Amino acid sequence: MRLRKAVSVLVTLPLLLAGLPSATAHTRSCARPDLLFCEDFQSVPLGGATSLRWGVDTRHGTLTVEKAARGQRVLHVHTEANGRAFLRVDDFSAPGNSFYGRIRLKVDTFPKKPDWAHYTLVEATGQGSAEIVRPLGGQYVPTTGRALWGVGADGGPTGDWTNWRESAPSREDVWQCVEWRMDASDNRVELWFDGVPQPDLTVSTRSHGGNPVDFVFPAFDTVKIGWQLYQPNDGAYDLWVDDIALGTRRVGC
Repeated sequence: MRLRKAVSVLVTLPLLLAGLPSATAHTRSCARPDLLFCEDFQSVPLGGATSLRWGVDTRHGTLTVEKAARGQRVLHVHTEANGRAFLRVDDFSAPGNSFYGRIRLKVDTFPKKPDWAHYTLVEATGQGSAEIVRPLGGQYVPTTGRALWGVGADGGPTGDWTNWRESAPSREDVWQCVEWRMDASDNRVELWFDGVPQPDLTVSTRSHGGNPVDFVFPAFDTVKIGWQLYQPNDGAYDLWVDDIALGTRRVGC
């Protein structure tokens, strides 16, 4: 019986760790010449997150670099109530105002109150428009009893909206690789989860979830990655982020 249990543990452990990126994979990822920004946290000191390459934007939240299960360093994002905690990439510039993004993330839990609670994990802003573009966010939808992913925006002519879809539930306590594309030719935002395209979540100039006007990108100069919940809430939220990459070509998982 003891032997059988030992074999079971040895078989199960690699499966549990398979979703976590290794330190070797980090090094290869940030070595690509087509990247506009890359952070794998391997050279960032443990403790309060700080770097000369990026800034921090927090309110009732913290960013901490810590070690994950396989020894690689990851960014721990923690907020209280409807606080925020973001890693902020300033002075960002993408050729043609178009770029791809990739992060690995694990969210401990998503909000389940109040109804329609809205959260953001990635947002991009810039000059020429007040539009805040949110390629990765979501909302707790009480009619489905679930938190759902959705592309969204706020601050501009299209108003405050999240284009959530029932086909894209926000998954808790599991590592995921999330990729997105910002295509300025049609103000299009596309998403992939673990390498699988999510066409239901795509938005564009004329097809989005906001007011009946054109959705138009600003000239992007800032990208923020982390967490913000907008509605009053008495909970605490934790997520872990790794392998942040922004580039001119799809980065991949």
